[in-house]
Amino acid sequence: MAATKDSRPDRMVERLLGDHHSLPLSIALHLVPGALIVAVYLLITGPLVKAMGYPPFLGWAIAMCLALAPAQLGLLLWLGRRRNGRLSLRGVVSYLDKPIPRGKLVAIVAALIVQMVVLSFALIPVDNFVYQWLFRWVPFEGAGSVTGYLTGCSRTAVIVSLVSCVPLTGLAFPIIEELYFRGFLMPRLSRLGRWTPVVNTALFSLYHFWSPWGFLSRVVFMLPGVWLVWRKKDLRLSIGMHPGTTLLTTTVGVIALLLNLVPL
Repeated sequence: MAATKDSRPDRMVERLLGDHHSLPLSIALHLVPGALIVAVYLLITGPLVKAMGYPPFLGWAIAMCLALAPAQLGLLLWLGRRRNGRLSLRGVVSYLDKPIPRGKLVAIVAALIVQMVVLSFALIPVDNFVYQWLFRWVPFEGAGSVTGYLTGCSRTAVIVSLVSCVPLTGLAFPIIEELYFRGFLMPRLSRLGRWTPVVNTALFSLYHFWSPWGFLSRVVFMLPGVWLVWRKKDLRLSIGMHPGTTLLTTTVGVIALLLNLVPL
């Protein structure tokens, strides 16, 4: 019996670290972390921050601390420990060999950040339209827009929430997502050929259950970076684009609030 129990984790590790994931397994690995984040928010962090007088945005950030980090980074580190005998992502996360020269990398990442910022703002009307027609029933307080997650509280509470979340939602969580979705999951979809980055981007967009109305726009502004990671085999491209954009926009938003340039 003991041998059977000991072999189960080994079979699980072997399956997760295989060169290819089955489509059902890959779909589950893409979407389960998003479901966990929503569950933690609805059951714990949403009611908690509301009772404290803070905006829903902070509740989502705390939910990601409790669900996103363990489900994604925790899994990667556990697999790395099982594979390498130490905390290492080698053999777990792909595209780490840095094939693109540094100067070219900086130029590509800068262009990707610009396109992501421009497209994300340009597609806000699309997100609003989809929300109004399909997702007004979603029970998340403040749903429908980014500013909706910040309203209904004092200016001080909003600023404290945003400033405290900059290193998390602006930097740490997007880096974890890129390691997990692009470095771990996407290479194991390689049987799909040229559809690999498209399927990975679509599942990543669907994983955002807390903002399903942004599915289409998220696919549009994420796909160029994801495609380049797949094409060039360099994870630094999406790590530069995704966290770079979120950190930039979050920081600019905080500064705008501090300077009273954005009404609440």
